[in-house]
This record gives sequence, C-alpha cells and structure tokens, in this order.
Amino acid sequence: MSRIRRSKLKNRIVRIAVALLIISMLAIGYIVYQYRDGMNMAKTVETQHQEYEFHGERNLDKINVLLLGVDARPEENKSRTDSIMVAQYDPKEGTAKLISIMRDIYTEIPGYKNYKINTAFYLGGPELLRETLENNFDLDIEYYALIDFKGFEKMVDVLAPNGIEIDVEKKMSAYLDVSLEPGLQLLSGKELLEYARFRMDAEGDFGRVRRQQQIINAMKDELLSANGALKLPKMLGTVQPYVQTNLHGQDLLNLIKDIALQRPETVETLTIPVQNSYTDVRYEGVGLALDIDFEQNKEAIQSFLAGDSTILLSGEDVVSE
Repeated sequence: MSRIRRSKLKNRIVRIAVALLIISMLAIGYIVYQYRDGMNMAKTVETQHQEYEFHGERNLDKINVLLLGVDARPEENKSRTDSIMVAQYDPKEGTAKLISIMRDIYTEIPGYKNYKINTAFYLGGPELLRETLENNFDLDIEYYALIDFKGFEKMVDVLAPNGIEIDVEKKMSAYLDVSLEPGLQLLSGKELLEYARFRMDAEGDFGRVRRQQQIINAMKDELLSANGALKLPKMLGTVQPYVQTNLHGQDLLNLIKDIALQRPETVETLTIPVQNSYTDVRYEGVGLALDIDFEQNKEAIQSFLAGDSTILLSGEDVVSE
C-alpha cells in the first residue's frame, strides 16, 4: 500500500473515531438532560426513603436486578412487597430476561423459621430477600429496585400518556377506585396497576403473575419503540422519588445508554415455581402456601438464564415476546 493510500486510510479512521465520539457525547448529554428534566418534574413530591443494605456480588458480563413492587402504606413502618422479580440484561447480546417469583412460596428464611418468601422483605428488607433467593435458587443479584405503586402509575403515564394497550380478560375491580371492563383498550397508569394487582378469581396469584408479565411485555413494546426509548431517561427521572435502588451514577447512566442504543427485541419470562413442581399446602400461622421442589426449580432457573430451555418441565413455563 502506498504512503498516500495509508495516509488517506488513517485520516478516514480518525474522522470516523471523532464522529463516533461526538455521537456518544451527544447521546450521554441527552440522557443526562432528560433525566434531570424528569427529576425537576418530581421535585414537589415528598417521600421518605428507608436506607437498605444490599450486598449483592458484581457480575462482569450481565446485569441482575431484584425488582420489587412495594405497597408503601403511611400507617405502617414496614412495607410489604406485592411482586418479586429478577431481571437480567446482557449488554453484549442486547437480551433481557425476567423471572417472576411467586410470593407464596414456603421457604427457609436465613435467621428465621420457614415463611412465605415475601415475608423475607418484611423481616429484613431487600438484603434478606436477596440472601433467601441465593440460598434457595443460587441466584446472584447485584442490584435492587423498589418501586412504590404510585411510582408505577407515574412511570406508565410518562411512557404512554394515551395509555398502554391491554386485552382485559374479564371485569375487574379490587384495590383501587377503578372498574375494568373486558376487551382491548388503552389503560392509564392507575388502571394498569389495578389490572396488575387483581387476583380475586380462581387463578389467584398465578393469574396475577401472568398479568404482570403481560404488562411488562406491553410496556416493553412501548418503551423499546424509537419514541419510547427517547422517553426512558425522563421516565426514570420522574419516578425517582418513588424508587429506592442501589443502581446509581455511572452504572445507571451506562444501563440507560445500553438499553437505548441496543434495545432488546424480546423479553423472555419464566415463572417460579414451574409447572408440576409444587403443591398447595396450608400451615398454621402462615395460611395457604406453595410447597415446591427447590432442586427442580433451581435447575429451571439456571437453564433459563443460560439460554437452555430443554431442561424446563414445559414450554409454557418460558414465554418470549
């Protein structure tokens, strides 16, 4: 190669590198601006956050977050968790997975006797719940995020001001001053929360988890659209007063940037316990609970996260949308 051609090639590489650097700086600047704009919108909200310890181990390849929907009631000193999920995002592959943990699983809680698994959060916050999940399912979780129900409403309304499209399966009314009619419709944040929390039917908590996963995928479709991705930083800033998390600073900005630039095409979901691995039981002082085969479900989780669904009991346990 001649000296002139090498010089032209070098100049071209330099121009491309400078262009990529400028694009990256503009993207980060936009993310920071939108996030702060959302925080400014939320400044009037008065919240009291409890400080939590969390000793999760860092995973260099994938990001694991314990997601907890929290029923924060002013009259109670301790909050209760209404939903337990473990989300995993792989920034290299641009893939996302979500594990829903049934809150009525009867299990050993470190330092306490056996209870339903959601009691771990009530007794010791996200750290005790993390320890419980690690001990029973070999799940290593680095981050946690608690979102109050009001924050969920705000998040939906910022992301989709006209509502999220959901095919409501039946008439529902339970927790909020909202009555849902069956059929395909656009649900506001408050209506979507009612849909997510409803369990006054034969399916009970299994139906609620199924609907929560349905909502996650519906919101994913909205969020991962070009318009939705641009709203992500502002949405996170707006719900900041309602969210408690140890995902801060550069880690948070990197996650937002990765998701915005490499949006997952699908979110695979798994419900624990998987089919044919549990029985309904009733314990004194506990009520109705789920006795599960922990080894079977541990194997299902590890196979799911490894991308191997052949070991799972049924194809219905894993959903990719």
